[in-house]
Amino acid sequence: MFEEPSKPNISLFFPVYKDENTVELMTEKAVRVLDDVAGQYEIVIVDDGSPDRSGEIADAMAARYDQVSVVHHPRNLGYGRAIQTGIQRAATYKWVCFSDGDNQYDLAELYHIVKLLPHYDMIIGFRFRKVYGPIRKLMSFSLNWTCRRLYGCRFRDLTCGLKLARRDVLDDLKVTCDSPFVGGEIAIRAALRGYHVGEVGIQMYPRLHGDSAVISARNIWATVRDVLRIRRELYQSRPIDIPEKTEETCC
Repeated sequence: MFEEPSKPNISLFFPVYKDENTVELMTEKAVRVLDDVAGQYEIVIVDDGSPDRSGEIADAMAARYDQVSVVHHPRNLGYGRAIQTGIQRAATYKWVCFSDGDNQYDLAELYHIVKLLPHYDMIIGFRFRKVYGPIRKLMSFSLNWTCRRLYGCRFRDLTCGLKLARRDVLDDLKVTCDSPFVGGEIAIRAALRGYHVGEVGIQMYPRLHGDSAVISARNIWATVRDVLRIRRELYQSRPIDIPEKTEETCC
């Protein structure tokens, strides 16, 4: 289905919400890095109904670079829906990379991540140094500990926002999370379907502008709900659909 060029062809996207101070920086860095590591590439910015100038700045980036396009949600639909939109729209090339729009992950990590692509179907980052406060660190530890026991997957950092996967793998997954657990859902579904998911340690940087909405009461509850819902869905007993045979006619 896909050709293997000397450099991988990559569709990259990132969602933005109240990220007006980082949209231009993220886009400029994405262009510089992908110019080096990708054969061909596209960059999709998903404006999740941001009330600030994030969408306006994203449009300016699209006007500046032919490789950049923007999707605007008419209202804020949440991180999970923004990731789903990005997966649907960043569909041009074999590999799909996504990150967060707040610049806490350095897209220059792709310089070493792309070297691993021949060995994996999906690569997810794990933050070897988390720069937020003790309460959020405890929440992250508790979520990952719980998921390792609920799902039997030994991932270190399910909700890390930097991931890269083959397009056909994402097409094979049924991504349903609206919550910040969407990244965990993607990794778990891929692993349980037998895809080779690798982990790579990445750096995390302090958030310099605004506050993260991940630890709001609404998002915490939505994450707990999705963790339990997907566990029930994946582990319930149900028959496997067997395709019906079609009669072949000879000429």
